[in-house]
Amino acid sequence: MNFTSPFSLSLVAITALAFLGLPIGHAMIAGSILYLWLAGLDMGTAAEQLLNGLYTSYLLLAVPMFILAAEIMNAGSMTDRLLNFCNAVVGRFRGGLAQVNVLQSIIFAGMSGSAIADAAGTGKMMQQLMTKDGKYPASYAAALTAVTSVIGPIIPPSIPLVIYALVSDASIGFLFIAGIIPGLLLALAQMAIVAVDARRKNFPVEKPVPLREIPGITLRAFPALLLPVVLLVGIRGGVMTPTEAAGVAAGYALLISVAIYRSVSPQEFYRALLNSARTTASIGMLLAGAMVFNYVVTIENIPQSLSALLLAWNLSPTGFLILVNVLLLLLGCILEGTTILLVIVPVLIPTAQALGIDMVHFGVMVVLNIMLGLITPPYGLLLFIMTRIAEVPLRDIVRDTIPFLFAMIFVLAVITFVPDAVLWLPRLFGYQG
Repeated sequence: MNFTSPFSLSLVAITALAFLGLPIGHAMIAGSILYLWLAGLDMGTAAEQLLNGLYTSYLLLAVPMFILAAEIMNAGSMTDRLLNFCNAVVGRFRGGLAQVNVLQSIIFAGMSGSAIADAAGTGKMMQQLMTKDGKYPASYAAALTAVTSVIGPIIPPSIPLVIYALVSDASIGFLFIAGIIPGLLLALAQMAIVAVDARRKNFPVEKPVPLREIPGITLRAFPALLLPVVLLVGIRGGVMTPTEAAGVAAGYALLISVAIYRSVSPQEFYRALLNSARTTASIGMLLAGAMVFNYVVTIENIPQSLSALLLAWNLSPTGFLILVNVLLLLLGCILEGTTILLVIVPVLIPTAQALGIDMVHFGVMVVLNIMLGLITPPYGLLLFIMTRIAEVPLRDIVRDTIPFLFAMIFVLAVITFVPDAVLWLPRLFGYQG
């Protein structure tokens, strides 16, 4: 590699700017413009790629809508009603509150599609419930909230799967369906770890909810529980596109919170809009930077060169998937997940296609792998969020996260080597892959 070539200098610029604190999206735009200037190309191409990428993709509209749906749910009483429902279902067992934490993440996964929205939305509430009267160590409660939040982007709807569909042209509808079983396997693995810890550490048994109260609790939570069903049935029934489904999710959340639960004031709705706009702008700049930089990568023929190199190694499909898993797990320790999804994954897709790997299977595997990076030090964004919420040292949260991380890597291995664990459900809905 020529270290004085425009591409090398572009990479150096992006890395240096990122380390100096510039947001990675801005750094990629600046580095890409530097490349175009050094290569003697029209620098206006950067703006053209940015605008074409952001304004011609109807699918990208799903991202702000899912974010808004999560913000509205967090602003209203929907969270409380869902937590009460989870407590009624699993709170009566030893370590019941910890199991509630896992179950609520399954339910919230069907609404927000974002790990960060899950952790930020219910993290503080679960932290207070689990640490009240010293029931659970603060570091354990924080670690559990972090790892359960990973379920959010696996079970549909999923913002990372939307972005993967954008870069791979895979069917977003079938990707959503394919994420259900892997997400449930993640939850099952986490519940198993909690059950072992509950006996080993003698976690408390909560006062059981009387059986006569469960129907009422379920009825009060039913409108919120219905949202994932509405989305999946609507998408697979051909009633709405995934982008339209995201709009329906936001509208449905607002309708329930205002008309049924009457728990969102105009001021709270305004704050939800403001928070959604801020988050969307942050993601939008990252997407814009990645699209401009991907243009540079394409000019340099990086995907084709890497594909030729990997094919020259005569890797089997299984060998390639192992290599991808190891690569993404390592990158997840130092890079933000969306950056990996937008910059690294498009380079790997041509080789995966050449090896006959199914794009839906590959997408779910990749997204799960990237989400593990959210709880892997030193970057571990979810770990940082829970450190602020729980006000405990990062090292303590990391220590309690490790058993869950190993269990989740086991689930990753299962869906990597057993494609039917991902593709069985989509095939029931007519997928031909």
